[in-house]
Amino acid sequence: MKHLNGWLIYNGSLQSEKFNEIHTWYKRTAETKNITLELVKNSELFSIINQDSLSIQTEGAYVQPDFVLFLDKDIRLAKHLEALGYKLFNSAAAIEACDDKMITYQILSQHGIKVPKSIFSPMMFTGTKEQNNNFVDMVEKELDYPLVIKEAFGSFGEQVYLVNNRKELIAKRKELLYIPHLYQEFIETSRGKDVRVHVVGDQIVASMLRVSEHDFRANVTNGGKMHSYHPSESFIELAIKASNIIGTDFSGVDLMFGENDEPIICEVNSNAHIKNIYDCSGIDVTAYIFDYIRRKIEHE
Repeated sequence: MKHLNGWLIYNGSLQSEKFNEIHTWYKRTAETKNITLELVKNSELFSIINQDSLSIQTEGAYVQPDFVLFLDKDIRLAKHLEALGYKLFNSAAAIEACDDKMITYQILSQHGIKVPKSIFSPMMFTGTKEQNNNFVDMVEKELDYPLVIKEAFGSFGEQVYLVNNRKELIAKRKELLYIPHLYQEFIETSRGKDVRVHVVGDQIVASMLRVSEHDFRANVTNGGKMHSYHPSESFIELAIKASNIIGTDFSGVDLMFGENDEPIICEVNSNAHIKNIYDCSGIDVTAYIFDYIRRKIEHE
């Protein structure tokens, strides 16, 4: 087995025990696959424009990598590295599409993938004022209460809100007016429950059911409980298709239960956390990720 060198790029501002554990986990798995994986902060890489060319400088003495495992959302750095010929997993385009929920829904819906009916808030510059309630009136006409409001950028369900009436809608809109966000139908049949599946390449490698008895969101961070779960073929097919359309090499796809348990895509995560799925299923997703990366590199 050929030896490979890789970088795992992560955000230098996230120095918590949770993230450090995950990065060390990847490094440990890589060693079993004959891969030397260096942990590199995005803040240790300096993207430079030399008037008519690009370059990258490193703060540390890092070995030139055969690939980059990009576990950050620093899109500009990702694009800079790709322009210089670095092979990223996931690609900058895939990370960008997953990071912005509005872009995720635009891409998926154009390919016939069912997502909740959504209405994007028009962009407004900070300090400007909304002249009337025409937008709120339109949202009420198109969507029933309760309805969901999501910030375009967010993680762990923390930037997702449920509003029950016009008063709550106007108040939340005023709060988020200058933040990219959307308004979405609430899938009542999936209240407090969803399915998380981990996709690597063209296969599902792990899955779990998340259920909350106290919150409309099923995220474990918000109190949801994890259960071993084998999704139906329709869930499996939709998750793989959505992941491939977005362009991810690996992803965590969240699916909701529609009428008659029809799968509906909630979101696609380019950097899904691996610990919860391991605790629930006993499956180490990192092993599948490195096997996939090796296959891709060796067949290029």
